[in-house]
Amino acid sequence: MLPAASDSFRLKYPLHSFVWDNDYRSLEKELSTSQHNVEELDPRGRTPLHLAVSLGHVEAVRVLLRHGAEVTKENGTNWTVLQEAVSTGDPEMVQLVLQRRDYLKASTALGGVPELLSKIRESPDFYLEMKWEFTSWIPLVSRVCPSDVCKIWKSGASLRVDATLLGFENMTWIRGRRSYIFRGDNNCTEFMEVNHDEEIVDTERFDISREIEDVTLDSMQPAEQEVAKRLTTPIVNTYLDTRDIAFERLKSGVWGWRSDRTEEVNGFEAKVFSVNNVNVVIRTRTEHLTDEEKARIKGTRNILESLLGTVEQHISAQGDLTLEYATANNPTAITPEEYFNPDFNLQDRDIGRPIELTIRTQKFKGTLWMSEEHPLSLVEQVTPIIQLMARTSSHFARLHDFLTLRFPPGFPVKIEIPLFHVLYARITFGSVNKCSTEELHQPVPSSAASAAPFRVCPSVFMVPPHYRQRGGNRHTPISSHDEELLQYAIHQSLLESSGGSGQPVCGPAVARNGNRCKECFGHSASLFREQQHRESDLEFVPL
Repeated sequence: MLPAASDSFRLKYPLHSFVWDNDYRSLEKELSTSQHNVEELDPRGRTPLHLAVSLGHVEAVRVLLRHGAEVTKENGTNWTVLQEAVSTGDPEMVQLVLQRRDYLKASTALGGVPELLSKIRESPDFYLEMKWEFTSWIPLVSRVCPSDVCKIWKSGASLRVDATLLGFENMTWIRGRRSYIFRGDNNCTEFMEVNHDEEIVDTERFDISREIEDVTLDSMQPAEQEVAKRLTTPIVNTYLDTRDIAFERLKSGVWGWRSDRTEEVNGFEAKVFSVNNVNVVIRTRTEHLTDEEKARIKGTRNILESLLGTVEQHISAQGDLTLEYATANNPTAITPEEYFNPDFNLQDRDIGRPIELTIRTQKFKGTLWMSEEHPLSLVEQVTPIIQLMARTSSHFARLHDFLTLRFPPGFPVKIEIPLFHVLYARITFGSVNKCSTEELHQPVPSSAASAAPFRVCPSVFMVPPHYRQRGGNRHTPISSHDEELLQYAIHQSLLESSGGSGQPVCGPAVARNGNRCKECFGHSASLFREQQHRESDLEFVPL
């Protein structure tokens, strides 16, 4: 290639070219003295940070992270920086990226709380019940699927959530009575976990602005075990593909007499829609694993995949082409002139460790019941609360993502959506502004009830005086292994069905969860500093 052509890509992509050459000193100087878009994409869909990670240039990664390169950004093939770092197999690279990723997530989570509190405070008071029913099309799994009714009181910036689903132990869901009370203003907030069975209250108060200051990069140093675990397990990217989602009115009746289907849900007439063209896509990469680790993982997968009915596609590593200038992170010796030329066809060649990818796809259908006469506003009243809960509950996070789609007009009084490849959640909203407990029930004349807006009694957010108070920081952090807990339950059920002993053994997922399962509620400020979602959590592809 002519020198002029070579110089052109260096002028067009100066940061990328310094990264390619691993000239981190020039990269530092360029970022310190000139204005550059650190998120600019090269012709292959990589930012400078993505390029540095794929090439294994640790010092360039350090420089880019110091200058604010976005660590959660995906490359052209929809892999995050952390996932690409794991694929290199370099513990130092993983530690650098993981630390920055956790710091960003913790800072973002805390920083968004004041805005959420403002939205919640400005909306009218209400009481609402959310019935969660988890179902599966695999009968043996259905018997370990939990259900719960979450009761929600909202008044000003105060929120209370009651739930009865507490834990998972010996293949049984443990129940009890808990209240989770959130009170606060823009900065000062208070979380209370009330154990009605033992009459104990755990309280934690914190100042959000101070908590944000306490979240430092050094405080997010990942443990060696966390880095090692990522390097010895597959890279899994599971997402709910909704790009072609379509809502279609369901019909009732017989041919010639069919009409749009409507149903009554908790006293509200609702139009019933099917949610079509939804795919659960599970992408798994294993190029960083040893042959023994790959064999072990393949063996544990087979027992489930025969039931899942997924369409599977394997993409093997690049061929054994060995060139004179090949390196571990550029195995086919791609030149910079080839890489940065958008018109040059690399075909199956690429930089980075040769990829080993399995893609499994399964189609799902959801159902939606929409009522146009519902008194609550989904956007103004319900969504901010679900968004707040979603910060510490993966199931609420999935529900929140689903609620951000372009729904037909009305309020979704009932929703049925897939959570995992074998598990559905059916969420029903009911008992609007009807406090059902005896201690909260106060008869009001019907004429007054129709004229006055609903008000939640302040006593709802007060703890009975005879309950024993304990200090904060007693909460077990939310498990980020919901999927592993589900897989354990499925695995045990399938073993029993195939003639196993039927005696469940406490597996690692259960051990980590202990006897507490925080599926439906939020807790203390310390939870906001925890990793919010695993890389394998369900994501929604934007429409």
